[in-house]
Amino acid sequence: MSLARPRPAVAAALALGLAAVLAGCGADSDETAPTSTSTGDYPVTVDNCGAEVTFDRAPQRVVLLKSAAVPFLHELGVMDRVTARAGSYPEEYYDDATLAELEDVPLLTDELDSSGHLQISKEVVIAEEPDLVLGEVDNLARDTLSAVDIPLLEEPALCEQGVEHPDFDDVTSQLETYGRVFGREAEAQQAVTELEARLAAVEAEVGEPSGRTAAVLYPTVGGGTTYAYGTKSMADAQLRAAGFENAFADVDERVFEVTLEELLGRDPDVLVLLHSEGDPADVEKAIGDLPGADELTAVANGDLMPQLFNFTEPPTPLTVEGLERIVERFGAGS
Repeated sequence: MSLARPRPAVAAALALGLAAVLAGCGADSDETAPTSTSTGDYPVTVDNCGAEVTFDRAPQRVVLLKSAAVPFLHELGVMDRVTARAGSYPEEYYDDATLAELEDVPLLTDELDSSGHLQISKEVVIAEEPDLVLGEVDNLARDTLSAVDIPLLEEPALCEQGVEHPDFDDVTSQLETYGRVFGREAEAQQAVTELEARLAAVEAEVGEPSGRTAAVLYPTVGGGTTYAYGTKSMADAQLRAAGFENAFADVDERVFEVTLEELLGRDPDVLVLLHSEGDPADVEKAIGDLPGADELTAVANGDLMPQLFNFTEPPTPLTVEGLERIVERFGAGS
């Protein structure tokens, strides 16, 4: 699938009832021009979720529909290009500088449906006149936006086809991709160098694998399905880098439902418990309240670690910090 290059499009011509010009034409005015500068050779074409997305210039008006891209944009110094955002942006993910950048970005909505998916209409997004949307949501797909010449990029691990075996190389690769898109190649390389230094420090601290097992779970707070992460997840790479063996290393899936009986059969030494919001204590309780959970080694020993979702999934600079947190909590898997 090939997306058309972003170009001005008048909303009236699209029968959407908007008087503004679409796809970033408003970014040419003095009032909306970003303070950061761009270099780079255009057009730039990137492959994203099986679609070719072409940019004739660096995006100037970006709408965020998911939080995963924020650390990339911060590293590149282009958060000033973000004109609107939707969804949840937990403060725990960000340093003071990034929080200050986010506070300057208007929030369109954080309304979720009963299954936790963002609810936002195409009219609301189009009214922002973006020349790039980051993050695909169920009711606003790529095809809907491409029909009005608005390109969309999703984190590769969140694409329908996913990434075969995500690793920290995917973090640096995505940094380089965003660097090309925004004309910030030098900043991308600097960020890559810094992340690689942090990963090398963790590798030196961890040393040889400990032989202990661990599992990354996503429990349902208040009762319900528990999910586990297999080898097609960033969780698997994170556990291995921390010196653990993934208790579900034989499951060639990203995420899947798991029963307590199966957890008891595998009995991991450590449990990392992912959650999207709320009190971490509630996440621990969600596992501890499962009938028979006290027989799990990790529960009996108190080796449980709640972790906000983006510290593990998808591969972003936050997953490097998530790795550092796991190593700090469990002593490099020893």
